[in-house]
This record gives sequence, structure tokens and C-alpha cells, in this order.
Amino acid sequence: MFNEFKKFALRGNVIDLAIGVIIGAAFTSVVNSLVKDIITPPLGLVTGGLDFSNLFFVLKGGNYATLADAAKAGAVTINYGQFLNAAISFLIVAFVLFLFVRWINTLFAPKAAPAAPPPPPEDVVLLREIRDLLKARP
Repeated sequence: MFNEFKKFALRGNVIDLAIGVIIGAAFTSVVNSLVKDIITPPLGLVTGGLDFSNLFFVLKGGNYATLADAAKAGAVTINYGQFLNAAISFLIVAFVLFLFVRWINTLFAPKAAPAAPPPPPEDVVLLREIRDLLKARP
């Protein structure tokens, strides 16, 4: 069983997957830092520091000014503001990844050969044939 597992673990696909997961984890931290440290501050400045994290509904308990107060009191809440923050963060990360993948694809895309000029119209071809026949005439 050990030899079988060793054979499975050392196959190319498993090693490629492991490398992909490790690089993905490292890339995730880089993208999260890009969003949190570079993109979100100017976005917060433009929107006047808009933060949805304190938007919530209390299902069971009293009325609370902040989500932290509700959590401390043990109230049951629906934290839709945190969901909105996560959704916005996801959209920003997805857009940054889209731009990154698009940039990588342009770097590694094969250079296309220049397109051949379109063939001349049929009437031009016919006129050239007539010209050549007239030139060939004695």
C-alpha cells in the first residue's frame, strides 16, 4: 500500500496540483494585500470612508448601536453589511485577477503574422487578364 501511495503521490499531476495550490496561496495573499492596502484606501477616500461592516438586523435580542455590542450581548443578528463588504472585496479581487491574467496572456500570446492583403475584386482580376491578353497579341 505504501508503494502504491508513493507512486500516486509522485505522479506529475499531483505534484503540479501541489505546486499550484502553494503558488495560489501565495498569490492570494499578494492580491489580498493589493486590494486591502492599495485599492481600498483610495476607494474609501472617494466614497467618504463608506463601510458596511456595521449594517445588521437583530433577530433576537435588543437594539444595539454596533455589531460588536450585539455580539457581546449574544444577540442573534444577520450581518448583511459584512456580506456586502465581502462581496465588494470579491469583485475587486476578481477584477484585479482578470486584469492580471489578461496581462499574462498578452505576454505569452504568440505574435500573429500580419494578415495577407485581401484578394483584388473580381472585376480587377478580369481587367488584368484582358490587359495581359492584349499585351501578348502581336
